Amino acid sequence: MKLVKSGGQQYSELVLVAVLFFAWGAIFLARMSGLYLSPFLAPEFHLTPPQCGLLGSALAISWAFSGLFFGSLSDRIGRRMILIPCLLVSAALCAGCGLARNFPQLLLLRILLGLAEGPAWPILNAIVKDASPEATRGRNVGIVVSAAALVGLAAAPLLATQVASHLGWRWGFFAASVPAFVAGLLVLIYGPEPERSGFAGTRSGREWNFLAILRRRNVWLSCVGTTGFMCWLFVTHSFAPLYITEVAHQTSSTAGFLIAATGVGSFLSGLIFPALSDKIGRKLGLRIMASLSVVVPIALVIPFLYSHLWLLGAILLVANAGQGVSALIMVLIPSEAVRPEYAGTAIGLAVFIGEIVGATLLPLLSGKLAQTYGLGITMWIAAAGMILVFLLTFVLGGVGPPVEARTQNLKEGLLDH
Repeated sequence: MKLVKSGGQQYSELVLVAVLFFAWGAIFLARMSGLYLSPFLAPEFHLTPPQCGLLGSALAISWAFSGLFFGSLSDRIGRRMILIPCLLVSAALCAGCGLARNFPQLLLLRILLGLAEGPAWPILNAIVKDASPEATRGRNVGIVVSAAALVGLAAAPLLATQVASHLGWRWGFFAASVPAFVAGLLVLIYGPEPERSGFAGTRSGREWNFLAILRRRNVWLSCVGTTGFMCWLFVTHSFAPLYITEVAHQTSSTAGFLIAATGVGSFLSGLIFPALSDKIGRKLGLRIMASLSVVVPIALVIPFLYSHLWLLGAILLVANAGQGVSALIMVLIPSEAVRPEYAGTAIGLAVFIGEIVGATLLPLLSGKLAQTYGLGITMWIAAAGMILVFLLTFVLGGVGPPVEARTQNLKEGLLDH
């Protein structure tokens, strides 16, 4: 497949996927490094569990509003002109977090980082969906989103904790900022603006209708599912490092090793399951992955497993299918329920609801409950989020291999002929 950039220069499908893979990994590295540095930040800034949760939640809520606004805007004016500044500004703000002198400064920088990073998810995945043929759409989306696991969940905890252990937590932020800057340059040089069926309100001649998009059954179900997924993801990764070090009495390096194991597993799931869903259907693939992923936070609260760290690491590696879940519930299912020119809006809407509730309110609630019931309660809340995703697979409509899904959606009026 050839993709045409303005000016007539051509790019292959492989180049597109590779560039966007690196870009998404860099964005998620910048986001997640702050969570993995919490064992270093907490004693220096005297942070309470709710304040640790607030650092993640504040970023999430600014990410949500920014992602919805700019994702919708990219449907109208194009993807690339928003994505490149997003990457470069994110790099600068991540480095800026390393200069914070107190909690309010760090909190403000994290909010600004969320505003800068928010457009990345809907725009990156809309580009992949726009450019990919139906036969390889799940595979390509899965590869790109799996970068979050390889870089943000596997490399980030190792990079952040090791750099912080040797050079201090400030250098952890500085190191995490470099890939986003490089990614911005790569998209500037190699990232294409793929040809699509038309921008909403321009070439298509159709009026953009936000409420009409929301009425699509699979779009709002994806919003609910994204809430459950983000609860699972951000509650786990906000509080697992603290649980491992403070309750299980392991070192910060051990915490980094265990979280990295989940990242490797999530990366592999992103490569395998979305591609498999091109053949077995989105619903069955999502159900399998949700069943596996619920094991991750539960395993972390089993004391026996901390006497056998390699066994715990193996369980976390095999069970974590998070990036595969995100590819389906946050990208493929909502975007396949609407016309191609509305993909950025559909993805952005799912992320908006998920970020507000799953990545903002629930981590805050989890932090408050942890003060009363202990950090263990946070892992059970995370497990409940993934159970919600599993249950939703029984009510999703028109979810199958792309051709099958399109046929069903046409019958239900979810797509135009």
